[in-house]
Amino acid sequence: MARARISRPARSAMQQGQAKTKAWMLEFEPASALRPDNLMGWAGGGDTNRQVRLRFASQADAVAYCTKHGIAHDIATGHDRVVKPKSYADNFKWDRIA
Repeated sequence: MARARISRPARSAMQQGQAKTKAWMLEFEPASALRPDNLMGWAGGGDTNRQVRLRFASQADAVAYCTKHGIAHDIATGHDRVVKPKSYADNFKWDRIA
């Protein structure tokens, strides 16, 4: 039986904003380990669920999908980063902490 993980994707290292981090993503856990191809040596396997990533607007929608289709799931909750907005001029204040 396939097992899925429900989480919110993290920002990429090259990304400044919060784009594509609000949606919830459902990813299937690998059913089997990758094995090397005898001829080329590339890693591969027969598990096609590894390629499936579904996006949902909310966590409840993702859980409802798993419940409807009988998929066992785990919910990975991360922490939301709170960034205090500041202006460019704050970098040059005389009492700023270096």
